[in-house]
Amino acid sequence: MEFDLTEDQATIRKAVAELAAKFDDQYWMEKDLAHEFPTEFYDAIAQGGWLGITTPEEYGGHGFGISEAALLIEAVAASGGGMNAASAIHLSIFGMHPVIVHGSEELKRGTLPRIVTGDLHVCFGVTEPDAGLDTTRITTFAKRDGDSYVVNGRKVWISKAQESEKILLLTRTTKLEDCEKKTDGMTLFLTDLDRNSVEIRPIRKMGRNAVTSNELFIDNLRIPVEDRVGEEGEGFRYILDGLNPERMLVAAEALGLGRAAMRAAVSYANDRVVFGRPIGQNQGIQFPLADSLARLDAAELVLRQATWLYDNGRPCAREANTAKYLCADAGFDAADRALQTHGGMGYSEEYHVARYFREARLLRIAPISQEMVLNFLASHVLGLPRSY
Repeated sequence: MEFDLTEDQATIRKAVAELAAKFDDQYWMEKDLAHEFPTEFYDAIAQGGWLGITTPEEYGGHGFGISEAALLIEAVAASGGGMNAASAIHLSIFGMHPVIVHGSEELKRGTLPRIVTGDLHVCFGVTEPDAGLDTTRITTFAKRDGDSYVVNGRKVWISKAQESEKILLLTRTTKLEDCEKKTDGMTLFLTDLDRNSVEIRPIRKMGRNAVTSNELFIDNLRIPVEDRVGEEGEGFRYILDGLNPERMLVAAEALGLGRAAMRAAVSYANDRVVFGRPIGQNQGIQFPLADSLARLDAAELVLRQATWLYDNGRPCAREANTAKYLCADAGFDAADRALQTHGGMGYSEEYHVARYFREARLLRIAPISQEMVLNFLASHVLGLPRSY
């Protein structure tokens, strides 16, 4: 077994950490409180060439794998930027993989280079209010009309829709009741997010407010057939290509956020003096933080295994889901304990751990809940009867 990072991987982590460090906790607090997209951070990442880390070189990227992408996004989250920083660049880092693999050459050349330079924002339109995690039950429908499709429906929890010029949109082109298999009849598009046909409403939420989450109301959106990704009816299969990497990237974000919380907690525990000594001298403070350190380290090992398996073309669903589960729990526990270490001051915004706490909580829900991960492991790994 080899646990050392490659020279490229070490360079990526160091360079991104140095870049992200230029945007301190105060920057992220102000962006979060103002509900303002972190344009300066996004532009800096783009100018550094990091948005193209997994994009093939022929489209302006670096052509690295998910291992390098995970190291990048972890360093971003660990800087203190947390989910506000990670979500600003998440889709650009790997979300276009279905287009890279299945899109036409014209579609790739018209979009991928612009994503790499940061010129093009894209959002991902899958989730619907009445379908939730059961993607096969989406009802947003694309009806063929000559050389285009006309789309009507509704999407929810669409990150970055406010900033996005285009949307990677999953629709039905055959109704569920008319399909032999429930995963049939879905079609994927990469198309313009035309505000004349799509109403975008931001959702008020608990945290990660520098990056919007939105409801989309789609009314007769016309999409040219050239914007279709791959073949009609194969959209569900195409998005599956990105599910395991997405779990790995989210795991890396949770891991990074947990590291940021630990750094804040240890600093405060060393500096805060009560009853004549630093509170970090007390085992009631030490033990929870040491436990979180151990859990973060263990979760990291599963994540590294998952990304290695994916990049080497090996099956990795078990490891990807396990990494997401363990990193999300470890990251949240670290954030919770960091807040507890700060006592009453942790409940204020001054020390930033309240923001870490709010953002870390999201990762136990999205993009798939902890319970659904356990469902997957129980049925697909242990061979128990499917419960849903």
